[in-house]
Amino acid sequence: MNAPAPPSPPFPPRGGAGIVASFRHAWAGLIHTVVHQRNMRVHLVSAVLVGLVGSGIELGLAEKVTLIFCVLLIFFAEILNSALEHLVDLAVQQFDEKARLAKDAAAAGVMVLALGTVVIFAALLVTNWNIVLNSGPRIARQVTLGLPFTACVTLLVLPRARPVWVDWVAFVLGATLLGLMALRTASSVFTALTAGLLGVAMSAARTRRREGLGQKKTGSSPVNHRA
Repeated sequence: MNAPAPPSPPFPPRGGAGIVASFRHAWAGLIHTVVHQRNMRVHLVSAVLVGLVGSGIELGLAEKVTLIFCVLLIFFAEILNSALEHLVDLAVQQFDEKARLAKDAAAAGVMVLALGTVVIFAALLVTNWNIVLNSGPRIARQVTLGLPFTACVTLLVLPRARPVWVDWVAFVLGATLLGLMALRTASSVFTALTAGLLGVAMSAARTRRREGLGQKKTGSSPVNHRA
């Protein structure tokens, strides 16, 4: 007999009413998903890379809208998948094959969207290859500043114990690098998107520390199987 599933990570307490409180609860749900879902952290870092490409290469409006929509759609799907997992865990306290299939199907939906985004991203690069070739200096600059920036975001979302000053150094360094990239950005929209992702990463690091997770890893239970 399989052991019962461990309790799900505690969700931030709710409080208050009105539109401001609703936004606060929604933000808490986003940060909670980043903290407790490994795949969401992968999507966040991938979105940073997309933002760096979009701010470093001159793209048309249609290409920009497509990339941003794909990023937001994947985030939405992963958050919805996380909500479904919590509902299944609440309804099913022990292993159940139907619960596993429900979670696998939801995870498959996210996977399809992620693969589709990769295909779309590759198609946009191929279609705009002449622009890419003519953007050599700008791309070199994005790589020089963007790789350390991505490392800062990755450090902030990693579920590892570390001194609080490390998070602040990573955040300040990331903000400085982003500021340097913003001086000659090809798209202020993608720069703003990347800045927002840095803010999400820092909020996730603070939430993880506040919850005292440290080196604690929220593993998957038999019911909480992810494809």
